[in-house]
Order: sequence, then structure tokens, then C-alpha cells
Amino acid sequence: MAASLSQTPTFSPTTTTFFSPITTTRLRTLLHFKPSPYPTLCSRRPDYTPNHIPNPNYIRIFDTTLRDGEQSPGATMTTIEKLRIARHLAKLGVDIIEAGFPASSEADLEAVKLIAQEVGNNNNNNNNNVAREGEDGHVPVICGLARCNKSDIDRAWEAVKYARYPRIHTFIATSEIHMKYKLKMSKEQVVEKARSMVAYARSLGCDDVEFSPEDAGRSEREFLYEILGEVIKAGATTLNIPDTVGYNWPREFGQLIADIKANTPGIENVIISTHCQNDLGLSTANTLEGAYNGARQLEVTINGIGERAGNASLEEVVMALKCKGDLLGGLYTGIDTRHIVMASKMVEEYSGLQVQPHKAIVGANAFAHESGIHQDGMLKNRNTYEIMSPEDIGLFRSNESGLTLGKLSGRHALKAKLFELGYDIDGRELNDVFWRFKSVAEMKKVITDDDLIALVSDEVFQPTVVWKFGDVQVTCGTLGLSTATVKLIADDGTEQIACSTGTGPVDAAYKAVDLIVKAPVKLLEYSMSAVTAGIDAIASTRVVISADDDHTTTHASGEQISRTYSGTGASMDIVISSVRAYVGAVNKMLGLKKQSTS
Repeated sequence: MAASLSQTPTFSPTTTTFFSPITTTRLRTLLHFKPSPYPTLCSRRPDYTPNHIPNPNYIRIFDTTLRDGEQSPGATMTTIEKLRIARHLAKLGVDIIEAGFPASSEADLEAVKLIAQEVGNNNNNNNNNVAREGEDGHVPVICGLARCNKSDIDRAWEAVKYARYPRIHTFIATSEIHMKYKLKMSKEQVVEKARSMVAYARSLGCDDVEFSPEDAGRSEREFLYEILGEVIKAGATTLNIPDTVGYNWPREFGQLIADIKANTPGIENVIISTHCQNDLGLSTANTLEGAYNGARQLEVTINGIGERAGNASLEEVVMALKCKGDLLGGLYTGIDTRHIVMASKMVEEYSGLQVQPHKAIVGANAFAHESGIHQDGMLKNRNTYEIMSPEDIGLFRSNESGLTLGKLSGRHALKAKLFELGYDIDGRELNDVFWRFKSVAEMKKVITDDDLIALVSDEVFQPTVVWKFGDVQVTCGTLGLSTATVKLIADDGTEQIACSTGTGPVDAAYKAVDLIVKAPVKLLEYSMSAVTAGIDAIASTRVVISADDDHTTTHASGEQISRTYSGTGASMDIVISSVRAYVGAVNKMLGLKKQSTS
């Protein structure tokens, strides 16, 4: 153990986010909410042609959660987790899924290949009802990232070629600072490399090739026109214009798109795309400005996760277009916004990157009204303080069914309540959540929505089991060393028990887990919060770990980085919550190692 937890964690209601006495749920009941006045589904999605969109007002949504999003520290996801997210992205209606960077590792290559085979062909044969492919038969394009070299491009094609609509996305830097210090190449060399590698990708049989001039936002305009014109002649079908370091501001980025559209030879034969980072908090604004000036593909991530400060957020961009599309000339997307909440929850849990309460659209406070003036306005007319309905994004907290869950509630009532909260689960997963719910209901009189969300996160959004949590018993206090006994169950059903001492009960329990799994684990982060107020609150724990002997993965920049793994746990007992989170992170680490060596 590289980090120790010397004290028993304690809760304070002051650290817990909760609403005022008139809650959002209560407001919706008082208001007798009716279906949203906004249309849920947009106009018909045009048939897919790589370099052409029949309807000039249609915006393609390119989701890079599984590639750029996973580059966030601690956001490592297993193959099964990526597949589940990809299935839900198809259900959401995403046009293109950038499934990963196949050249970075064998695990990434296999994950992209599996997504291409399953989601890229609408193979709706999974038993997991949390996410299914597009219900309207929509099959997304499956894309793999590649640097401008033959090895990367070969690996990308090997992974995506199984999809009905495969795409290779290749890139090379074009800004002066990148060419001089990173690439150490002249402009002529960069142009030739870009042209030849786009042509090479086409020669493999891929008729859908996207090209990105990395750091376009800081590149010389005339050089951009030149290199983009050359890759168009070489066969590129989409030109992505990235603000790689989030340096541009909206008017500046919009003008960049307009200038490229006006000055690049052959631009009428391709789709212009945007990829905006959020270093200055302007990614959504820049993305929308790009669309206003002619971009017809927008690259985004769920919850805005990604490198450094993240990317443009899918939910923000899509809902802005839905609410204000008329001011942008009638622009629209093919996104079924009713599945946004579930997408957000899946990515939050699988990536381990929590959504801040004040996050636009999907944050816990996005539809909360606490001040008296706001509550009074809402009671009189909801449009006084809400520009969209929570039902638009798949959040149903009106409790119109009148369901109050307790220890006598059955599976059907639980399933109905979970559906209100945005979870469409059934089968074994519902059964697992049900028994956890019953155990909590025996000890807690009132089961809140937040309690249920924590239980679902702890049961449904967990990695493939290598070690299953069994039991834990701790002894601690001021009279002696803290001691923990832990029982874990291996995937073959065998039980392993270990005992250890530590500077605190959680530290002792983690050391006991280490004795069982026999893997060199380094604890990087540990955090805990109360889900609700009160002495009977459920504890939610998040940990991030790494392994000293872990394999590295190749970053898109070419840098070799060590993976980190996150885990979450929930329980009314803080030690149990902590051990569940730790075992979840260890399972993710061991699962990826096993996949890489198989």
C-alpha cells in the first residue's frame, strides 16, 4: 500500500448535497407536469454518405467518449464497459462513435474490433437491457484513431473494417510550435505525410477517411488551406478542425471555420467537423459557433470528459441546438434526447469521473429550484425558470405513480421507480439491485432517489468480476492497532480469507485485500461522501489505483503513460463501501491485464 488511511472516515451532513423542503419532486407533483412541449425526436436522419449530407441543416454528432474521454486520468474502462457505452450511444442516436485508438494497446484494438462487430452491425443479441442499439435500426459509423503512419492506420483498419460503416481518423500537427518542437518536420514534410497517409488509408479499402490538422486553432491559415486541399485530393471525406488546446474564443473559431470553407480547394466535396477542448471553458460555445459557420459534424463527449479540462459536452451541444436551432438556421441532430440521462450515468460510473452538481443539463442541481422566488415562479408557471423539461432528457421525477418504496415493495415497483430515474434495467441486474434494496430497506425507513441511484451504481456499473466481495470484519479504536479480516470469492467460486493490521480500519482492510489478490497496487486517490443527510446515510466511495508492474498505453501524442483504474462502492457501512470500491478498481485492473495477455 502506497497510501494509508489513518483515521476512520466520518460523515457530516454539511458535506451532503440536498434540496430545500420543497424538493424538485414535490414541485413536479404540485405542478401536475404534462409531457414536454418540445419534440423529443428530431426530423428524419438522412441516409449516410461519407462526404455528403443531403439535408444541409442536419448536424452529425461524432462521439469520442471512448477515445478522447478515456484519456482523462483514472477514466480507464474495460472492454465490456466500452461495449455497453457504445450500445447506448447507438440507442442515443450518435452518428459516429470514435471507439478508441487501436494502436495504443492490444486491449484497445480488441475493444474497437468488438464494438465494430457488435454495435457497428446492429447485432442486438446482448442480454443487458441497460443499453441496446438504436431502436429505430440506426447503425452508427465506427471510427478508429490513427497517427499519420502506416502502422497506426493498419491497426485502425484491422479494428474497424468489420463495421457496416467503418472510418479511419488520422491526424498530424500543423501549428508552428508542434511542427518545430514535437514533430521536428518542415511544412513540406507534414503536407506530404498527411497526403500520403490519407491515400494509404483509402488504398486499404476504407472509403470514409477523416483527417485532422492537430492544433488547427493555432496554425497559419494559408498553410491550413494548403494541407486540407491536399488531403481532399488524396481522398479525405471529413476534415476535422480541432482547437486542440482550447485556445480559441467563439468569434475567432467561427471565423476559422468560415475561412476554411471559403478558401480551401475542394471543400464542397467534404464535411467540415469541429473538435473543441475546454481549457478556457469555451468548448460548447466554440462548437456551436463552428456549426453556425458551416461545420456539419461536431465532435463531443458525454459529460464533456476528456484531456485536461475536457471536451465539448454532447448534452450541452445537442440541447442548445434543440432549444436554439431556429436561431442557427434550423440546424438539428438525430439524437433521441430521452436517453441523455442514462448515457451520462453510464459514463460517470464506468469512467469514475463524477459529474459536478452544477453541470449543465445532467448535473444534480440542473432542475433543482431552492430559492423562494424561483419556487414561487415554478409553482405558477414552470417556464419562468426552466427552458427545457427534465423529461426531454430522460429524467422522470414527477412521481406521478405515487410510489413510495419501503421494505414491503416488490420488484415491479422498484423497476418502475428506477425507470423514473432514468434506469431501464431488467433480469439479473434488476434482481441484484432488488436484494440490495431490500437489505437497506430493513435498516432505513425512507429510501430516497439518491439512495437508489447509489445502489444501482454499486450493482450494475461494476467491472467484470475477478474477485467478488464477500465479507469484512474490522476492529479499531484507541486501545490498539486496527485489524481487518476480509473474505473475497474468486471467479471460480473459491473463497480466500486474509487478515491484516493498519493505521485505520480501511487501511487494514485494503492491506488484507492485497494479501489475497497478490498484485502490487498503489492507492492514488480516496474520497467518500454521504449520499443523503442523516445518521443512516449511504456512503459512496471512489478510489483510483495504479500498479507498479502495469503495462503502459500509447497516448495519441505518442507519449507512453501508465494506466490508472477507478472503482466505486456504496453501503450504509463506510468500511464495506470502501472495500467494495477498492475491489472494483482491482477487478478493472486485473481484467485489463488478463485481456492484454490472452
